[in-house]
Amino acid sequence: MSSFTPENVIASQKAGVDTTFGLATQVVGGFEKLVDLNVRTVRTALDEHQALLAKTFSVRDPQEFFALQNQHLQNSAQRVQAYWTSVNEITTGVRGGYIEAAQDQIEKSQRNAQAFFESLVSNAPVGSEAVVTAWKTAIDAATQSANSAYEAAKKAAKQVVETAQNDATIANQTAVRAVSSKTASAKK
Repeated sequence: MSSFTPENVIASQKAGVDTTFGLATQVVGGFEKLVDLNVRTVRTALDEHQALLAKTFSVRDPQEFFALQNQHLQNSAQRVQAYWTSVNEITTGVRGGYIEAAQDQIEKSQRNAQAFFESLVSNAPVGSEAVVTAWKTAIDAATQSANSAYEAAKKAAKQVVETAQNDATIANQTAVRAVSSKTASAKK
């Protein structure tokens, strides 16, 4: 029995369309979250700047003015860190959906290739056992090689993402500490 029957082709196409629209839905959901985050960030920034201006106009001496500015700078650094942490969480969620879909597609392709091969083997003419065995060995080796390459690429990508996230976290913490130390020295 061939895996190229009209029913199988239609089912495969339907699954592909469903996967595509599922991924598109995840992207739109991630985009919505980013838009919501940005709207909240802009509103918060406007409110805080309005409050800062009101406080600035009530300041009576330069030392109080600089202390107010330093405190605002420290708070801003912390908000920037929180913002980028949120952006990272959103993008990580969307990326996770894509990785899961890619893994599902790879597994499905392997199952389909195996089923197709089994179909060919069962319909092979008498006397072709040596060719079938050689072909099976080659396909198994190629599958193992592809799986190894995929796992290595996945591991490397994960390490790159983790390193970038760690570097960003360290940079943010360093910036917050630098602003905090400047604020503390300005208060002295």
